[in-house]
Amino acid sequence: MIRTLLLLVMTGTAPFQCASDPDPNRRLEDTPAEALWNLAERFRAQSDEDSRRVALHELVDRYPSSAEAERARMVLEGHEVAPDPRECAPANSDADSDEDCDEDCD
Repeated sequence: MIRTLLLLVMTGTAPFQCASDPDPNRRLEDTPAEALWNLAERFRAQSDEDSRRVALHELVDRYPSSAEAERARMVLEGHEVAPDPRECAPANSDADSDEDCDEDCD
């Protein structure tokens, strides 16, 4: 009886963790596809088109089903896309945030 009660108390105080998808706005790290897209955008900001194209091709090859790969395909086909608004949000406090957004963001 005491053993059962002790087991019940121990499991009752154990932390519960629910399985759920993490909030993309609260993640600590970018996905690999996002990191490659951001790298390509840095190359664009530095006017290094050759490196940008290499990064975009790598993105499409490695992560073909990602949203960033779709954006990369559009750029590689000659259809420039606007920067992701999440990258230009004022809440982004990175010191390099102005580089990533240029004048494309409102």
